[in-house]
Amino acid sequence: MTDWTERAAPAAADIEALARAVLAELPGEFAARAADVILRIEDVAGEDVLDELEIDDPFDLTGLYDGIPLTEKSVADPQHLPDTVRLYRRAILDEWAERGDVTLGALVRNVVIHEFAHHFGWSDADIARIDAWWT
Repeated sequence: MTDWTERAAPAAADIEALARAVLAELPGEFAARAADVILRIEDVAGEDVLDELEIDDPFDLTGLYDGIPLTEKSVADPQHLPDTVRLYRRAILDEWAERGDVTLGALVRNVVIHEFAHHFGWSDADIARIDAWWT
């Protein structure tokens, strides 16, 4: 049995390192299009985000893409804030502990790919059709 008395939960920097490793493995054309997206690690989504998405429990949201998908961008559009992917550390850790059937790296990988898929213009339905994880 593991002695957990001296262990701490993975920090934001640990989650970020896992996420950056996923981004480093993206194929060239996707990597180039993802390079300008800001990656942020936060503990949980703020009340404003939860209210906007009509989510009651902050542990139900593991990640969020905030931006204009590439398929909707136009040079004629006014300048938008930089596209951002947010990973919510405590929600990710909560899901990881609750599932118990995946590694933390695998969970972070799936959240990162899901959120960056939104950047590339994919809907939740598109993602679910090709990735059984989200169904």
